[in-house]
Amino acid sequence: MRIVLTGGGSGGHFYPLIAIAEEINAITAKEKILDIKMYYVSDAPYDKQALFNNGITFVGVPAGKIRTYSSIQNFFDMFSAGIGAIIGLVKVFTIYPDVIISKGGYAAFPAVFAARILNIPLIIHESDSAPGRVNLWASKFADHIAVSYAEAGELFPKDKVALTGQPVRREVIEGGADGAYDVFKFDPITPIIYIVGGSHGAEKINDTILRILPELLDKYQVIHQIGPTLMEDVSIRSNLILEKHPHKNRYRPYSYLNNLETRMAYGISKLVISRAGSTIFEIAAWGIPSIIIPITNSNGNHQRKNAFNYARVGACEVIEESNLTPHLLLAEINNILENKDKMSNMHEKALQFATPNAAHAIAQEAINIILDHES
Repeated sequence: MRIVLTGGGSGGHFYPLIAIAEEINAITAKEKILDIKMYYVSDAPYDKQALFNNGITFVGVPAGKIRTYSSIQNFFDMFSAGIGAIIGLVKVFTIYPDVIISKGGYAAFPAVFAARILNIPLIIHESDSAPGRVNLWASKFADHIAVSYAEAGELFPKDKVALTGQPVRREVIEGGADGAYDVFKFDPITPIIYIVGGSHGAEKINDTILRILPELLDKYQVIHQIGPTLMEDVSIRSNLILEKHPHKNRYRPYSYLNNLETRMAYGISKLVISRAGSTIFEIAAWGIPSIIIPITNSNGNHQRKNAFNYARVGACEVIEESNLTPHLLLAEINNILENKDKMSNMHEKALQFATPNAAHAIAQEAINIILDHES
């Protein structure tokens, strides 16, 4: 039994595949299905430890990122995409999986192309309200299409679509936050804000937070996930800003948080400030009130659509980047954290929005395809 997982370019593509892999392992162990082998086909392993922990073999295939804007890189990446398609076809043929599960993104194209040529069953999952180009193309021959937002399903063949929600890793949403206050060296009384910049960080959010940091620390404790490339700059600036602040120990900057740290951060936070990608479903699973700041001009404007779809149920407040000012962000933070009724309502609405069984549903469908094929 062989399964290929594909996608990449960001944690939003990679980690839902890990969530699905976790469920595949759980189902096959429960049902005593032996000889399961999983492969991750992409241009980079992204998180080697996550692959190793779930028994997934990385298969490297080059991929070209064709941008929606004019760039000389598009010319060179056309060749990378073509070469990647040929190499991907050869490598997938060597594996010859029973099913391919794709999260989309440019790095998924070689494996999805191979699925088309080799007539391998294909399941695709779309995380965003506006589908990406690879998933739109793959939907024409995919066997099953899972979506996180009903809005995305309207753009795919209706007879193939299932609204599953977003696969979220067990390690992030299951288990308590025991020991979290000791890990972050925080007191359990002062409210905690968790700021999530994503795998690459969020420069505008970081800059805005730094401008209100002294006021924030007068009333709150802050866990700030900055992003590896921005960490040094933010650390230097925050040290200068807080040099004489009486509560400077209430600020904890991190380049990135591992699964345990992420779970602990969610477990003790009263408010999350985040982009509008896959993190929305992690926030919802924990039922935490949030302020969502979508990226301007994302592909298909999907982040803005994601944010307002989430806000529509009453689980968050949205601030668009064009409106993001230090004064507005600080006012919105206070407006939420100082209103117990508002926080309680956002908590309930977030939990209603959460989709805890998404990864299991997709994993089970993949296994069903394999078992039907073998029979």
